[in-house]
Amino acid sequence: MELKNLRAFVEVIRQNGFTAAGKVLCATQSTVSKAVRQIEDEIGAPLLDRGALKPRLTAVGEAVYARALRMLAEREDLLAEIAELRGLKRGVLRLGLPPVGSGILFAPLFTRFRKLYPGIDIRLIEHGSARLEEILRLGEIDFAASLLPVDEDFEWHEIRRDPLMTLVAADSPLAARKTVSIDDLRDIPLILFESGFAQNRVIINACHSKGFEPVVAARSSQIDFIVELVAAGMGAAFLPRLLDRRRTRVGVVSLVLDEPGVDWRLALVWREGAYLSDAARAWQALVRESRFD
Repeated sequence: MELKNLRAFVEVIRQNGFTAAGKVLCATQSTVSKAVRQIEDEIGAPLLDRGALKPRLTAVGEAVYARALRMLAEREDLLAEIAELRGLKRGVLRLGLPPVGSGILFAPLFTRFRKLYPGIDIRLIEHGSARLEEILRLGEIDFAASLLPVDEDFEWHEIRRDPLMTLVAADSPLAARKTVSIDDLRDIPLILFESGFAQNRVIINACHSKGFEPVVAARSSQIDFIVELVAAGMGAAFLPRLLDRRRTRVGVVSLVLDEPGVDWRLALVWREGAYLSDAARAWQALVRESRFD
């Protein structure tokens, strides 16, 4: 089973289609389709339900997909380890950071790291934390910043814990309060970040634990736009206190979300047992010794 075919199969799932996968792989749609067919011919079972609007994994496909992620990640680890054993110090640090909070927390650390290790090239990928976890599993980055809790196949070091603030319009019935609970928001539409942001997972899971499905009024990756939607009375939104303190908008009130287990907990995350280059270990050590007040 060739790794290039597994790579094509993984991208079909990640990109929700053969054509989009081909663009990522710089290959034609037919080439990607042929690669997936070769795997199916080799194992004697279909990997995808091609009758669905988007490629959907069969039971066999789910098993192959999980293994393929590990195999591709192991390949990246092997190449990095061999390069260092041969003395080829590439000096590359591959980081995945979410847009929310990263500038405040990591910009000073980047400056310190650059002064300590001027020869290391920092390659940065920016996505929501949930998407970064997928990329981390593939071995395409060394670390991701994500919200806790994370899956058991990751190791992590907590960077900062903040309460979540609930943003409501100044004329909301809740505006006179200092705190709210998830139950208080049962009948209020929510404004969440785009899919791929781990904060959504925290909020939605909290609603489910209280026995209701939240009504999502809108989604956006832009904090300023989310705040404007709150001011317009569209619903309630959430920001970690770290960011809320830096926000000013007349017509919007911030309340502490008083709910056990719903804090904003940002952590540096890496694959359990993954090989870490010298550059990656240097970054990890700097994060561990730093304060993120």
